[in-house]
Amino acid sequence: MSRIFWDTNLFVYLFENRGEPTERVVSLRKRMIERNDELFTSALTLGELLVKPMEAGNEILMRRYERAVAAAATVVPFDQAAASVFAAVRRDRTIQPPDAIQLACASVAGVDLFITNDRRLSRNVVPGIHFIQSLAVATL
Repeated sequence: MSRIFWDTNLFVYLFENRGEPTERVVSLRKRMIERNDELFTSALTLGELLVKPMEAGNEILMRRYERAVAAAATVVPFDQAAASVFAAVRRDRTIQPPDAIQLACASVAGVDLFITNDRRLSRNVVPGIHFIQSLAVATL
């Protein structure tokens, strides 16, 4: 059993049916369920997912996303502990603030694997995260 953090884009692929990336995410999630892996994401992910439904005034879709994320994942808050890690990660100015928030939340959660679609992030080492991988190379 592993603790795995999904960046926002994996949920976008899952909810919006984007072809091959969606197929990879579905396969990954099925494998995670088989292995009893724990899924984590951050409150930022939920906020990012709600932008388009909110813009469209689609409250039903907003609630559906909220329920789906809450049912599948532990949502990690951006709290004081995460803020400290955020500051350490942001010392590298090539890492954008939203990415640093995600990495900080994953670090505080003590995850084994952080999966993102941003290949650049996989080059980073963040205490509290054993591995950072791109979806393209994540082991299914």
